[in-house]
Amino acid sequence: MIYLLARLLLRPLFRIVFRPRVRGRHNVPDTGAFIIASNHLSFIDSMAIPLSAPRRVRYLAKDEYFTGRGVGGWATRNLFTALGAMPVQREASRAAQEALDTALGVLHAGEGFGIYPEGTRSRDGRLARGKTGVAWLALTAGCPVVPVGVTGTDRIQPVGARWPRPHRFSVTFGEPLTFPEHAGKARNGPARREVTDRIMEAIAELSEQEKAGWGTPRSVA
Repeated sequence: MIYLLARLLLRPLFRIVFRPRVRGRHNVPDTGAFIIASNHLSFIDSMAIPLSAPRRVRYLAKDEYFTGRGVGGWATRNLFTALGAMPVQREASRAAQEALDTALGVLHAGEGFGIYPEGTRSRDGRLARGKTGVAWLALTAGCPVVPVGVTGTDRIQPVGARWPRPHRFSVTFGEPLTFPEHAGKARNGPARREVTDRIMEAIAELSEQEKAGWGTPRSVA
């Protein structure tokens, strides 16, 4: 109920303030689990994508966003909860695997999960080579990956900015990717690398970003 109310209130607000261009919403599967894999330019991406998607997309968020005090802490906690975010302790040992296990639980429940394969926000506007956790998720859950290209959100809230400011942004949902040839290979390093690189190539095409640190692609037998 909180999620539905948040979408009902926030989506019109986003449209008025930021005038988003949303393309390819039909590429998000109507039913079943799916992964949203996107480039990452701004803190606000985790609001822009869920509010643009036709189905609920859950993200992991730092647990600090759920433990703040006062009016500000209350507002942040309720906003992230309403958008479907889930707290994760990034400093804990095994934090990375626990985050993936939490994401897997979302997918096994038939829901959508959003991930930024780069692992962090871009500070120079370029697209870093993806980490292979997205491939592990896709191959373990056996679900499609919808690549997403986001542009303009870095103008709304650049890295280090405390508050957002009005600026137009766009979210483009690409065609779902599946990897039947790698079924059962979630623990295979070369297979995860190939799947991740294919996802990142699709994101690069949608976002039109320059690649950074990708190196020379390696062939995979």
